[in-house]
Amino acid sequence: MSIRDVYIVDAVRTPIGKFGGALSSVRPDDLAAHVVRALVDRTPELDPARIDDVVFGDANGAGEDNRDVARMAVLLAGLPVSVPGVTVNRLCGSGLEAVVQAARAIALGDASIAVAGGVESMSRAPWVLQKPERAFLAGHQQLHSTTLGWRMTNPRMPTEWTVQLGEGAELVADKHGIGREQQDAFALASHRKAAEAWEKGRYDGEVVAYEGVDLSRDECIRDNTSMEALAKLKPSFRPDGTVTAGNASPLNDGAAALLLVDDEGLRATGREPLARIRASAVTGIEPQLFGLGPVEAVQRALAKADRSFGDLTTFELNEAFAAQALGCLAEWPELDPAVVNPRGGAIAIGHPLGASGARLAGAVAHQLAEAGSGTGVAALCIGVGQGLALVLER
Repeated sequence: MSIRDVYIVDAVRTPIGKFGGALSSVRPDDLAAHVVRALVDRTPELDPARIDDVVFGDANGAGEDNRDVARMAVLLAGLPVSVPGVTVNRLCGSGLEAVVQAARAIALGDASIAVAGGVESMSRAPWVLQKPERAFLAGHQQLHSTTLGWRMTNPRMPTEWTVQLGEGAELVADKHGIGREQQDAFALASHRKAAEAWEKGRYDGEVVAYEGVDLSRDECIRDNTSMEALAKLKPSFRPDGTVTAGNASPLNDGAAALLLVDDEGLRATGREPLARIRASAVTGIEPQLFGLGPVEAVQRALAKADRSFGDLTTFELNEAFAAQALGCLAEWPELDPAVVNPRGGAIAIGHPLGASGARLAGAVAHQLAEAGSGTGVAALCIGVGQGLALVLER
Protein backbone atom coordinates (compact mmCIF):
# COMPACT_ATOMS: atom_id res chain seq x y z
CA MET A 1 0.00 0.00 0.00
CA SER A 2 1.40 3.39 -1.01
CA ILE A 3 1.42 6.31 1.41
CA ARG A 4 -0.28 9.40 0.01
CA ASP A 5 1.03 12.94 0.33
CA VAL A 6 -1.04 15.12 2.67
CA TYR A 7 -1.41 18.85 2.09
CA ILE A 8 -2.71 21.70 4.20
CA VAL A 9 -4.85 23.81 1.87
CA ASP A 10 -5.98 26.42 4.40
CA ALA A 11 -5.98 27.19 8.11
CA VAL A 12 -8.10 29.59 10.14
CA ARG A 13 -8.57 30.49 13.77
CA THR A 14 -10.55 32.86 15.92
CA PRO A 15 -8.91 35.70 17.75
CA ILE A 16 -7.98 34.21 21.13
CA GLY A 17 -10.12 35.57 23.95
CA LYS A 18 -9.05 35.99 27.55
CA PHE A 19 -10.66 34.18 30.49
CA GLY A 20 -13.98 35.86 31.16
CA GLY A 21 -13.40 38.13 28.16
CA ALA A 22 -14.97 38.81 24.79
CA LEU A 23 -15.53 35.17 23.79
CA SER A 24 -16.75 33.98 27.19
CA SER A 25 -20.37 34.33 26.09
CA VAL A 26 -19.80 31.97 23.13
CA ARG A 27 -20.31 28.23 23.57
CA PRO A 28 -17.35 26.03 22.59
CA ASP A 29 -19.44 24.09 20.07
CA ASP A 30 -20.34 27.41 18.42
CA LEU A 31 -16.66 28.43 18.35
CA ALA A 32 -15.82 25.14 16.67
CA ALA A 33 -18.68 25.51 14.17
CA HIS A 34 -17.51 29.02 13.34
CA VAL A 35 -14.03 27.99 12.20
CA VAL A 36 -15.37 24.96 10.31
CA ARG A 37 -17.86 27.15 8.46
CA ALA A 38 -15.24 29.81 7.75
CA LEU A 39 -12.84 27.19 6.40
CA VAL A 40 -15.46 25.79 4.03
CA ASP A 41 -16.58 29.24 2.88
CA ARG A 42 -12.99 30.15 1.94
CA THR A 43 -12.89 27.24 -0.52
CA PRO A 44 -16.06 27.71 -2.59
CA GLU A 45 -15.06 25.11 -5.19
CA LEU A 46 -15.19 22.37 -2.55
CA ASP A 47 -18.47 20.51 -2.15
CA PRO A 48 -18.78 20.14 1.67
CA ALA A 49 -20.36 16.72 1.17
CA ARG A 50 -16.93 15.51 0.00
CA ILE A 51 -15.41 16.04 3.44
CA ASP A 52 -14.69 12.53 4.72
CA ASP A 53 -14.25 13.42 8.39
CA VAL A 54 -13.92 16.29 10.84
CA VAL A 55 -11.45 15.67 13.67
CA PHE A 56 -11.33 18.11 16.56
CA GLY A 57 -9.22 18.31 19.68
CA ASP A 58 -10.80 19.28 22.98
CA ALA A 59 -9.00 19.01 26.31
CA ASN A 60 -11.95 19.41 28.64
CA GLY A 61 -15.19 17.99 27.33
CA ALA A 62 -16.94 18.38 30.65
CA GLY A 63 -19.42 21.09 29.70
CA GLU A 64 -21.03 22.40 26.52
CA ASP A 65 -18.28 20.66 24.56
CA ASN A 66 -19.59 17.25 25.59
CA ARG A 67 -21.19 14.71 23.25
CA ASP A 68 -18.45 14.86 20.59
CA VAL A 69 -17.91 18.55 19.89
CA ALA A 70 -16.55 17.76 16.40
CA ARG A 71 -19.87 16.30 15.32
CA MET A 72 -21.71 19.19 16.94
CA ALA A 73 -19.53 21.60 14.95
CA VAL A 74 -20.44 19.81 11.71
CA LEU A 75 -24.15 20.13 12.42
CA LEU A 76 -24.03 23.70 13.76
CA ALA A 77 -21.90 24.81 10.80
CA GLY A 78 -24.58 23.62 8.41
CA LEU A 79 -22.49 20.94 6.74
CA PRO A 80 -24.33 17.97 5.26
CA VAL A 81 -25.41 15.50 7.94
CA SER A 82 -23.45 12.86 6.03
CA VAL A 83 -20.17 14.46 7.21
CA PRO A 84 -18.99 12.66 10.36
CA GLY A 85 -16.97 14.09 13.24
CA VAL A 86 -14.76 12.72 15.98
CA THR A 87 -13.26 14.41 19.05
CA VAL A 88 -9.81 13.53 20.40
CA ASN A 89 -8.11 14.39 23.66
CA ARG A 90 -4.37 14.68 24.23
CA LEU A 91 -4.81 17.58 26.66
CA CYS A 92 -2.74 20.58 25.48
CA GLY A 93 -1.78 18.65 22.35
CA SER A 94 -5.36 17.83 21.35
CA GLY A 95 -5.59 20.24 18.41
CA LEU A 96 -2.30 19.02 16.95
CA GLU A 97 -3.32 15.42 17.62
CA ALA A 98 -6.43 16.08 15.52
CA VAL A 99 -4.21 17.23 12.64
CA VAL A 100 -1.99 14.17 13.01
CA GLN A 101 -4.93 11.76 13.06
CA ALA A 102 -6.65 13.37 10.07
CA ALA A 103 -3.37 13.40 8.14
CA ARG A 104 -2.80 9.74 8.95
CA ALA A 105 -6.24 8.81 7.63
CA ILE A 106 -5.53 10.64 4.38
CA ALA A 107 -2.04 9.18 4.04
CA LEU A 108 -3.43 5.66 4.41
CA GLY A 109 -6.26 6.24 1.93
CA ASP A 110 -9.08 6.16 4.48
CA ALA A 111 -9.95 9.75 3.59
CA SER A 112 -9.26 12.20 0.79
CA ILE A 113 -10.48 15.43 2.38
CA ALA A 114 -10.65 16.16 6.11
CA VAL A 115 -11.02 19.07 8.47
CA ALA A 116 -8.85 19.02 11.60
CA GLY A 117 -8.84 21.51 14.43
CA GLY A 118 -9.43 22.19 18.07
CA VAL A 119 -11.50 24.22 20.47
CA GLU A 120 -11.55 25.26 24.10
CA SER A 121 -13.59 27.62 26.22
CA MET A 122 -11.79 27.79 29.53
CA SER A 123 -14.20 30.54 30.58
CA ARG A 124 -17.17 28.22 30.25
CA ALA A 125 -15.57 25.07 31.69
CA PRO A 126 -18.00 23.92 34.38
CA TRP A 127 -17.62 22.81 37.95
CA VAL A 128 -18.34 19.11 38.34
CA LEU A 129 -19.64 17.08 41.26
CA GLN A 130 -18.58 13.50 41.76
CA LYS A 131 -21.42 11.04 42.03
CA PRO A 132 -21.67 9.87 45.67
CA GLU A 133 -20.84 6.28 46.43
CA ARG A 134 -24.20 5.82 48.14
CA ALA A 135 -27.51 7.60 48.02
CA PHE A 136 -28.73 10.37 50.31
CA LEU A 137 -25.40 11.45 51.77
CA ALA A 138 -25.62 14.04 54.52
CA GLY A 139 -23.32 17.04 54.59
CA HIS A 140 -21.56 19.11 51.96
CA GLN A 141 -20.02 17.80 48.74
CA GLN A 142 -17.03 19.24 46.84
CA LEU A 143 -17.30 20.84 43.41
CA HIS A 144 -14.24 20.56 41.15
CA SER A 145 -13.29 23.20 38.60
CA THR A 146 -12.56 21.73 35.17
CA THR A 147 -10.82 24.84 33.82
CA LEU A 148 -7.26 23.56 34.19
CA GLY A 149 -5.10 21.00 35.89
CA TRP A 150 -5.53 17.98 38.11
CA ARG A 151 -8.90 17.18 39.71
CA MET A 152 -10.41 14.04 41.23
CA THR A 153 -6.89 12.65 41.18
CA ASN A 154 -6.43 8.92 41.61
CA PRO A 155 -4.84 8.42 45.04
CA ARG A 156 -2.61 5.71 43.55
CA MET A 157 -0.76 8.37 41.53
CA PRO A 158 2.63 9.25 43.08
CA THR A 159 2.45 12.74 44.56
CA GLU A 160 5.56 13.88 42.68
CA TRP A 161 3.66 13.28 39.43
CA THR A 162 0.61 15.34 40.36
CA VAL A 163 2.18 18.70 41.18
CA GLN A 164 0.54 21.85 39.83
CA LEU A 165 1.47 22.76 36.27
CA GLY A 166 3.24 25.90 37.48
CA GLU A 167 5.31 23.88 39.94
CA GLY A 168 6.30 21.68 37.00
CA ALA A 169 7.56 24.82 35.26
CA GLU A 170 9.53 25.71 38.39
CA LEU A 171 11.13 22.25 38.29
CA VAL A 172 12.23 22.87 34.69
CA ALA A 173 13.63 26.25 35.75
CA ASP A 174 15.56 24.51 38.54
CA LYS A 175 16.88 21.85 36.17
CA HIS A 176 18.24 24.35 33.67
CA GLY A 177 19.06 27.27 35.98
CA ILE A 178 16.54 29.57 34.31
CA GLY A 179 16.07 32.71 36.41
CA ARG A 180 13.19 35.13 36.78
CA GLU A 181 14.76 37.86 34.63
CA GLN A 182 15.37 35.44 31.75
CA GLN A 183 11.75 34.27 31.90
CA ASP A 184 10.40 37.81 32.02
CA ALA A 185 12.56 38.81 29.05
CA PHE A 186 11.20 35.86 27.08
CA ALA A 187 7.64 36.87 27.95
CA LEU A 188 8.25 40.48 26.97
CA ALA A 189 9.63 39.38 23.59
CA SER A 190 6.51 37.25 23.04
CA HIS A 191 4.22 40.25 23.57
CA ARG A 192 6.33 42.52 21.37
CA LYS A 193 6.50 40.04 18.52
CA ALA A 194 2.75 39.36 18.67
CA ALA A 195 1.88 43.05 18.78
CA GLU A 196 4.18 43.78 15.83
CA ALA A 197 2.73 40.87 13.83
CA TRP A 198 -0.79 42.18 14.30
CA GLU A 199 0.27 45.73 13.46
CA LYS A 200 1.87 44.53 10.21
CA GLY A 201 -1.15 42.43 9.22
CA ARG A 202 0.63 39.09 9.56
CA TYR A 203 -2.49 37.47 11.02
CA ASP A 204 -5.00 38.95 8.59
CA GLY A 205 -4.97 35.87 6.38
CA GLU A 206 -5.77 33.34 9.08
CA VAL A 207 -7.87 34.99 11.81
CA VAL A 208 -11.66 35.00 11.34
CA ALA A 209 -13.53 37.13 13.89
CA TYR A 210 -16.66 35.75 15.51
CA GLU A 211 -19.71 37.63 14.28
CA GLY A 212 -21.44 39.67 16.95
CA VAL A 213 -18.41 39.75 19.27
CA ASP A 214 -16.24 42.83 19.49
CA LEU A 215 -12.87 41.11 19.23
CA SER A 216 -10.69 41.64 16.18
CA ARG A 217 -7.31 40.51 17.57
CA ASP A 218 -5.91 38.33 20.34
CA GLU A 219 -7.15 39.73 23.63
CA CYS A 220 -4.21 38.99 25.95
CA ILE A 221 -1.45 40.81 24.10
CA ARG A 222 0.00 43.52 26.31
CA ASP A 223 1.54 46.05 23.95
CA ASN A 224 2.87 48.30 26.69
CA THR A 225 4.24 45.81 29.19
CA SER A 226 7.86 46.14 30.29
CA MET A 227 10.52 44.38 32.27
CA GLU A 228 9.73 46.72 35.14
CA ALA A 229 6.04 45.84 35.08
CA LEU A 230 6.73 42.12 34.84
CA ALA A 231 9.22 42.30 37.71
CA LYS A 232 6.51 43.63 40.04
CA LEU A 233 4.41 40.47 39.74
CA LYS A 234 4.56 38.02 42.62
CA PRO A 235 5.55 34.36 42.10
CA SER A 236 2.45 32.24 41.61
CA PHE A 237 3.53 28.80 42.85
CA ARG A 238 6.44 29.20 45.26
CA PRO A 239 7.04 32.07 47.70
CA ASP A 240 10.56 32.40 46.31
CA GLY A 241 9.74 31.10 42.84
CA THR A 242 10.30 32.47 39.36
CA VAL A 243 7.03 31.62 37.59
CA THR A 244 4.45 34.42 37.56
CA ALA A 245 1.24 35.30 35.77
CA GLY A 246 3.39 37.49 33.52
CA ASN A 247 5.73 34.78 32.24
CA ALA A 248 3.11 32.06 31.83
CA SER A 249 0.35 31.57 29.29
CA PRO A 250 -3.10 32.84 30.36
CA LEU A 251 -6.44 31.02 30.42
CA ASN A 252 -8.23 31.43 27.10
CA ASP A 253 -11.08 30.72 24.72
CA GLY A 254 -10.75 30.02 20.99
CA ALA A 255 -10.87 27.61 18.08
CA ALA A 256 -8.82 26.75 14.99
CA ALA A 257 -9.30 24.53 11.94
CA LEU A 258 -7.29 23.29 8.95
CA LEU A 259 -8.31 21.77 5.62
CA LEU A 260 -6.26 18.66 4.79
CA VAL A 261 -6.32 16.86 1.43
CA ASP A 262 -4.55 14.34 -0.77
CA ASP A 263 -3.82 14.94 -4.46
CA GLU A 264 -7.36 14.13 -5.52
CA GLY A 265 -8.76 16.37 -2.78
CA LEU A 266 -6.41 19.13 -3.82
CA ARG A 267 -7.89 19.10 -7.30
CA ALA A 268 -11.37 19.28 -5.78
CA THR A 269 -10.48 22.47 -3.90
CA GLY A 270 -8.95 24.24 -6.88
CA ARG A 271 -6.35 25.76 -4.58
CA GLU A 272 -2.61 25.75 -4.08
CA PRO A 273 -1.59 24.16 -0.77
CA LEU A 274 0.06 26.14 1.98
CA ALA A 275 2.33 23.26 3.01
CA ARG A 276 2.78 19.49 3.03
CA ILE A 277 2.87 17.32 6.13
CA ARG A 278 6.15 15.42 6.40
CA ALA A 279 6.26 13.69 9.79
CA SER A 280 5.05 13.65 13.37
CA ALA A 281 6.11 12.13 16.67
CA VAL A 282 4.73 11.80 20.18
CA THR A 283 6.75 10.93 23.28
CA GLY A 284 6.32 10.55 27.02
CA ILE A 285 8.25 11.94 29.97
CA GLU A 286 7.90 12.04 33.75
CA PRO A 287 4.64 13.89 34.42
CA GLN A 288 6.17 16.59 36.61
CA LEU A 289 8.65 17.42 33.84
CA PHE A 290 5.91 17.74 31.21
CA GLY A 291 7.40 21.04 30.07
CA LEU A 292 10.32 19.21 28.48
CA GLY A 293 8.01 16.84 26.62
CA PRO A 294 8.67 18.41 23.20
CA VAL A 295 12.44 17.83 23.37
CA GLU A 296 12.49 14.23 22.20
CA ALA A 297 9.28 14.51 20.16
CA VAL A 298 10.79 17.22 17.95
CA GLN A 299 14.03 15.31 17.53
CA ARG A 300 12.15 12.16 16.49
CA ALA A 301 9.88 14.02 14.07
CA LEU A 302 12.82 15.75 12.40
CA ALA A 303 14.65 12.43 12.06
CA LYS A 304 11.58 10.88 10.40
CA ALA A 305 11.48 13.81 7.97
CA ASP A 306 15.24 13.54 7.35
CA ARG A 307 15.65 17.12 8.51
CA SER A 308 17.74 18.89 11.15
CA PHE A 309 17.34 22.05 13.24
CA GLY A 310 19.49 23.88 10.72
CA ASP A 311 16.89 23.25 8.02
CA LEU A 312 14.09 25.07 9.84
CA THR A 313 12.51 28.20 8.42
CA THR A 314 10.11 28.58 11.34
CA PHE A 315 9.33 26.80 14.60
CA GLU A 316 6.09 27.32 16.54
CA LEU A 317 6.73 26.11 20.10
CA ASN A 318 3.83 26.47 22.50
CA GLU A 319 4.72 28.76 25.38
CA ALA A 320 2.85 27.17 28.27
CA PHE A 321 5.43 28.86 30.51
CA ALA A 322 8.54 30.83 29.68
CA ALA A 323 10.55 28.47 31.88
CA GLN A 324 9.23 25.47 29.97
CA ALA A 325 9.95 26.94 26.54
CA LEU A 326 13.42 28.07 27.60
CA GLY A 327 14.10 24.63 29.05
CA CYS A 328 13.33 23.05 25.69
CA LEU A 329 15.49 25.57 23.84
CA ALA A 330 18.36 24.79 26.21
CA GLU A 331 18.22 21.16 25.08
CA TRP A 332 18.25 22.13 21.39
CA PRO A 333 21.56 24.03 21.11
CA GLU A 334 21.57 23.58 17.31
CA LEU A 335 18.28 25.50 16.95
CA ASP A 336 18.47 29.17 16.00
CA PRO A 337 16.21 30.99 18.52
CA ALA A 338 15.42 33.60 15.85
CA VAL A 339 13.13 31.15 14.01
CA VAL A 340 11.10 30.33 17.14
CA ASN A 341 7.67 31.94 17.44
CA PRO A 342 8.47 34.82 15.08
CA ARG A 343 4.96 36.27 15.48
CA GLY A 344 4.67 35.81 19.21
CA GLY A 345 3.70 32.81 21.29
CA ALA A 346 1.10 31.62 23.75
CA ILE A 347 2.26 33.87 26.58
CA ALA A 348 0.96 36.78 24.51
CA ILE A 349 -1.49 35.15 22.09
CA GLY A 350 -3.05 32.76 24.58
CA HIS A 351 -3.40 29.03 25.14
CA PRO A 352 -6.96 27.71 24.71
CA LEU A 353 -5.92 24.16 25.48
CA GLY A 354 -7.64 22.04 22.84
CA ALA A 355 -7.20 24.66 20.11
CA SER A 356 -3.54 25.55 20.57
CA GLY A 357 -2.02 22.71 18.58
CA ALA A 358 -4.21 23.45 15.58
CA ARG A 359 -3.32 27.14 15.88
CA LEU A 360 0.38 26.30 15.83
CA ALA A 361 0.10 23.99 12.82
CA GLY A 362 -1.89 26.62 10.94
CA ALA A 363 0.63 29.30 11.83
CA VAL A 364 3.53 27.22 10.51
CA ALA A 365 1.63 26.49 7.28
CA HIS A 366 0.87 30.16 6.67
CA GLN A 367 4.43 31.22 7.44
CA LEU A 368 5.86 28.64 5.02
CA ALA A 369 3.45 29.79 2.31
CA GLU A 370 4.50 33.38 2.87
CA ALA A 371 8.17 32.41 2.71
CA GLY A 372 7.59 30.42 -0.48
CA SER A 373 9.62 27.42 0.66
CA GLY A 374 11.15 25.86 3.73
CA THR A 375 10.60 23.49 6.63
CA GLY A 376 8.68 24.22 9.82
CA VAL A 377 7.81 22.54 13.10
CA ALA A 378 4.85 22.85 15.45
CA ALA A 379 5.32 21.38 18.93
CA LEU A 380 3.72 21.42 22.36
CA CYS A 381 4.37 20.17 25.85
CA ILE A 382 1.44 18.25 27.31
CA GLY A 383 0.24 17.89 30.89
CA VAL A 384 0.79 14.50 32.56
CA GLY A 385 4.06 14.25 30.67
CA GLN A 386 3.97 14.06 26.88
CA GLY A 387 5.32 15.93 23.87
CA LEU A 388 3.93 16.18 20.33
CA ALA A 389 5.58 17.55 17.19
CA LEU A 390 4.65 17.96 13.53
CA VAL A 391 7.00 18.72 10.61
CA LEU A 392 5.69 20.65 7.59
CA GLU A 393 7.43 21.65 4.40
CA ARG A 394 6.82 23.72 1.30
